[in-house]
Amino acid sequence: MTADYQAIIDKYYPSDNELRTIYMRHARQVTALALAINSERGLGLDAHEVAGAAMLHDIGIFATSAPGIHCTGAYPYIRHGVIGARLLRAEAMPEEWARVAERHTGTGITMEDIISQNLDLPLADYCPETMLEKLICYADKFYSKSGDMEKKTLSRVRNSIARHGGDSLARFDELYSLFGEV
Repeated sequence: MTADYQAIIDKYYPSDNELRTIYMRHARQVTALALAINSERGLGLDAHEVAGAAMLHDIGIFATSAPGIHCTGAYPYIRHGVIGARLLRAEAMPEEWARVAERHTGTGITMEDIISQNLDLPLADYCPETMLEKLICYADKFYSKSGDMEKKTLSRVRNSIARHGGDSLARFDELYSLFGEV
């Protein structure tokens, strides 16, 4: 039996409203890019696994406070990954998908980042480790849930990541070396 990612989305984003529209557009964009990279680079990842992980990587955003994208929850947006991972585990979704949700934020978040930046996250390392985690993290950087939601250029992605410091940019460059121009 394969996990039904659409049922999870429908459960947590049931209403036809702006948040669901934003969520679905972003998730589909990231999914399409991840599937294309998987195919073009011959990564050999199962397409259903890629699609499920990509469609659910941001499942926790509804619980956060991000008015610009119609999220009216109580938690800081930076927690959406750990919230999503907890939710996916509670829903008995594949652990690989939960790990993608937990580890896709930025180019990964280290324990040192949490301490030095006083981030509101449980103390742990949240950096992508598996090929699936790295692929979704990378594809996600090319699409925003705000603004025009169009695909970002590589230079725009790099400039955005560079604002978070050299370590973040170095992690992105490692992902770029794996997946290349998209």
